[in-house]
Amino acid sequence: MDIDAVHSYLLGLQDALCAQIEAVDGKAKFITDTWERAEGGGGRTRVISGGAVIEKGGVAFSDVRGTKLPPSATQHRPELVGRPFRAMGVSVVQHPLNPYCPTSHMNVRFFSTDGPNPIWWFGGGFDLTPFYGFEEDAVAWHKASREATGSLYPRFKKWCDEYFSLKHRGENRGIGGVFFDDFSEGDFTNAFAMMQKVGSAYGPALCDILQRRKDMPYGAREIEWQEIRRGRYVEFNLVWDRGTLFGLQSGGRTESILMSMPSRARWGYCHSPEAGSPEAALLDFIKPREWI
Repeated sequence: MDIDAVHSYLLGLQDALCAQIEAVDGKAKFITDTWERAEGGGGRTRVISGGAVIEKGGVAFSDVRGTKLPPSATQHRPELVGRPFRAMGVSVVQHPLNPYCPTSHMNVRFFSTDGPNPIWWFGGGFDLTPFYGFEEDAVAWHKASREATGSLYPRFKKWCDEYFSLKHRGENRGIGGVFFDDFSEGDFTNAFAMMQKVGSAYGPALCDILQRRKDMPYGAREIEWQEIRRGRYVEFNLVWDRGTLFGLQSGGRTESILMSMPSRARWGYCHSPEAGSPEAALLDFIKPREWI
């Protein structure tokens, strides 16, 4: 088990993603915030805002240690609750300015327990949250998902559809992608390679879509709908997301955990889009389906 190799890959992934996103934006640059954790470890949070393409985004690396794993990290392995741990990963959320550009999320992570007979696993995935549905973008996104995960794509796609669901509203957050957790199949080398393929596929897939949509004209109607759908995004992250819960339950750094929040969002009481409108069409567009 080569933990140093995981650490090195994740730092390099953060550098690569920031460079890719800055190149698409063409205006804004990431600022870097390096921090330490009292219990052990720390991280490097990078945030971009006020760009020509990205309104607000973050690419965060963390490598933290703790005296006991919180329940959110051991949902499928309750026997590990309370064991010392090391957790590292890269987490990304990008909120573009143009409502025709989708919000996107990616996370890859590694956990290991300390002590005799350590247990380790990888997790990760990426998903897309469009505000207006474009078949071309959805197909390209899922092709990238399949190329990254190979024969595991059907399983990881289904997992993603089920995970990124706003159960309290009976709707999905977006069109999904792939998601996996507690992954240690094969050996360490095999599982690590899977995480790397997922992490490295996200940036090019996202940037291709941003290039297609970033210059589309929009107005007040599209902005209002974007803010309403961003509200749904916030609901998922604060109510259902295991990563958010893990960070808060383990005493993580609040600013880095909540960097995923958009600059603007709204909640209209019992809002319903006009029948036959592009906004109403999105609600059918994001229902789980086979894209490729």
